[in-house]
Amino acid sequence: MVAVFIILAYLIGSIPTAVWIGKTFYNIDVREFGSGNAGATNTFRVLGQKAGIPVLIIDILKGGVAVSLAFLSSYVFESDQFVNLQLALGIAALVGHIFPVFAGFRGGKGVATILGIVMCILPLSCCIALGVFLVVLFSSRMVSLSSMLAGFTFPFILHFIFHNENPILTTFSIVVAILLIITHRKNIIRIANKQESKINFVRKKVSA
Repeated sequence: MVAVFIILAYLIGSIPTAVWIGKTFYNIDVREFGSGNAGATNTFRVLGQKAGIPVLIIDILKGGVAVSLAFLSSYVFESDQFVNLQLALGIAALVGHIFPVFAGFRGGKGVATILGIVMCILPLSCCIALGVFLVVLFSSRMVSLSSMLAGFTFPFILHFIFHNENPILTTFSIVVAILLIITHRKNIIRIANKQESKINFVRKKVSA
C-alpha cells in the first residue's frame, strides 16, 4: 500500500494546474511566456490574478492532499513511521509538480507545493519560514529571492528553534533548501545581473 500511496502522491503532484488553466480559459501555455515555468508566480505574471490565485491555491493543496494520504495508512499518528511516510508522499508530490507526467515532464519550481507539504507536516516551522518569505518579499519585491531565502532558513528553523532530532526530517529540510536553489538557478543569474522581475504592490493610477 505504501507504494500505491507514493504513486498516487506523484500523480496528484503531476496535476499541471497552471498549464490546464492557461490552455482551458486563455488558450495559452504559460510555459511559453515569462520565466517558462508552470507555476503560480509565472501564472500571475502571464495571466494575472484571476488565473494566478486558483493556481496558487491548488498547487498548495496538491502538497497537502498528497501528504494527507498517510492518514489512510495503518501507521500510528505522529509516529516516526507516519512522519516518514508523510515525507515520502510529499517528496513524490514535489517530484510530480516539477516533472509532471500529464504535461510532458515540464512543470514548475515547486514552491507552492512545498508550502502545502510543510504546512501539513511542520506547521509551526512553516509559519516562521513564511514570515521570512514575506519580510524578504516586501523588502526586495522578488518572489524568487524570497522563496530561496525562506527555503534556506528552513533547516535552521527546524534545528535551532524546534530542536528537531529526527534525521529524516533534517534531511528533508536540507533537500528542500537545495532543491529551491537548484530550481531557481536561472533566477540567481538574473538577480546577479540585476535583471530579475519585481512585483508592484501598489498599482499606479491611470489619469483620465
